[in-house]
Amino acid sequence: MAISLLVLLIPIALLLAFYRGFLGGDQPTVVDPAPALASARAANAFPVSQPEGLGAGWRTVNASFQQVEGGATLRLGYLTPEGRGVQVVQSSVPAERLLPTELTDQGQPQGQADLRGRTWQRYTARGNEQALVLLEPARTVIVVGDARDNELRALAGSLG
Repeated sequence: MAISLLVLLIPIALLLAFYRGFLGGDQPTVVDPAPALASARAANAFPVSQPEGLGAGWRTVNASFQQVEGGATLRLGYLTPEGRGVQVVQSSVPAERLLPTELTDQGQPQGQADLRGRTWQRYTARGNEQALVLLEPARTVIVVGDARDNELRALAGSLG
């Protein structure tokens, strides 16, 4: 019985090693944000910003644009160089509806942060996440995730 189990486990181990070693099985799927950014710009619902000048360790793992009731929303998801998740949400949905949806009812203001001449509001969010929120007349920008504060600031500061 042990020999028959060994005969089954060896090919499984070889396949797993091949998947991880040669096919990059542990690496996240990286997406091109250009189509979502182009759709958001074409809709002309709000001024669209995209991160510029981020280091090579930042990877875009999600990008989508949706027309929703009362506005439009662009979402760009990133993995930071430390492997943590961060999402940039840009929306024309009124902030009083958007913030409770994105940050949940647990989202509480924690003060201000000045980045590149803009005043962002710091918030707690769901679980161990933190958020930076920029309130503008035509849109609301939220940078939210479980990344460290310096990575959140780097991403928020890179938005043109």
